[in-house]
Amino acid sequence: MKTFRIGGVHPSENKLSAGEAIETLALPKQAVFPLSQHIGAPATAIVKKGDVVKVGTKIAEAGGFVSAPIFSSVSGKVNKIDTVIDASGYRKPAIFIDVDGDEWEETIDRSTELVKDCSYTPEEIVAKIKDAGVVGMGGACFPTHVKLCPPPGCKAECVIINAVECEPYLTADHRLMLEKPEQILVGVSLLMKAAKVTKGYIGIENNKPDAISLMQEKAIAYPDIEIVPLKVKYPQGGEKQLIDAVIGRQVPAPPAIPISVGAVVQNVGTAYAVYEAVQKNKPLFERIVTVTGKSVKKPSNFLTRMGTPMSQLIEAAGGMPEDTGKVIGGGPMMGKALANTEVPICKGSSGVLLMNDKEASRVEAQPCIRCAKCVGACPMGLEPFLLATLSSLKEWEKVEKEYIMSCIECGSCQFTCPSHRPMLDYIRLGKGTVGGIIRARNAKK
Repeated sequence: MKTFRIGGVHPSENKLSAGEAIETLALPKQAVFPLSQHIGAPATAIVKKGDVVKVGTKIAEAGGFVSAPIFSSVSGKVNKIDTVIDASGYRKPAIFIDVDGDEWEETIDRSTELVKDCSYTPEEIVAKIKDAGVVGMGGACFPTHVKLCPPPGCKAECVIINAVECEPYLTADHRLMLEKPEQILVGVSLLMKAAKVTKGYIGIENNKPDAISLMQEKAIAYPDIEIVPLKVKYPQGGEKQLIDAVIGRQVPAPPAIPISVGAVVQNVGTAYAVYEAVQKNKPLFERIVTVTGKSVKKPSNFLTRMGTPMSQLIEAAGGMPEDTGKVIGGGPMMGKALANTEVPICKGSSGVLLMNDKEASRVEAQPCIRCAKCVGACPMGLEPFLLATLSSLKEWEKVEKEYIMSCIECGSCQFTCPSHRPMLDYIRLGKGTVGGIIRARNAKK
């Protein structure tokens, strides 16, 4: 069975909510929409206080090519445009809407009928994806239309769908495949047509045998789409790791990107969002979110409108356990601790993890013992101990030369470190600083 070649670890899976069907979460009393819900330029608000909106009304326009519009997930009145603390822990501009009913834009097809036929040209599909505000649903939130427009000199050969969901605890993608397999396959077909390729792959780890079996059964009607079972290994959901696992090609160091080896990678949730955008004229304003944890009373998967506070999801899953030590936005490997539970659900919100006191407490860091376990675990072939040390010493020029920008922040190094060194924390600091230096340097050119 296939997998990627370099590094990787095997954290406990803890897929506690895998058997829980998707539930539709109740509407919030107030929805909050941060304008930075994607990589690239923040969106620009096009509504003002007092404006009345419906479900699906555009409330913020894309701020550039690498950007995406934002749509209201509720009907009601704009209360204010202010700032809110988002999952990053920083205050960001946001639109606050007081909810009043659930009135949808008439242009959205709300029927459950599967729509397979598509007469749109590749360019028209890309335009509809762009206009619907679809971004990568795996967490990176890269605007989908940008990936479908290769830079000069690059040509797509295949579309690879990331249905791995290798992050422990999270099960949103797993449930989506079990409940919306045909819509996903139509979405993949649309992505293939948009990318002008004739081959598609859906990579699924073999800890989801029910999803593999169902997708293989449904994919018989789609001979150009291959379901690829993969060995369980973290972080197989990384773009470069998935490409290596599925088609055996390795993406070179930056500035090389997946399209450099002919691949366009999209998340399985993105494929579903593309189906809804193109075939149902439905903008991206809701997504599936896993709420889980060992002490959570009812680990669940909720279909959640954007802008809903995470506290509402926690209450729907049985409330905050008494032994909660941390609330994580995302999973335990790449997620980040939240400042509070009023953080709104955004396009990249894949899960809410409630870690108990024992899991959340960090062991005191000890000196590096030069075991090189972090080097062996790094899926990018880097030297994490060195990157962390140089970052702690603020040696930005040296850390850039050691390819810190190639780090995918998967946390494999910190997970495997017997000295419990906070390597990922220092590497994130170094990567953010070096990224800022590079942007400033390029701006001067």
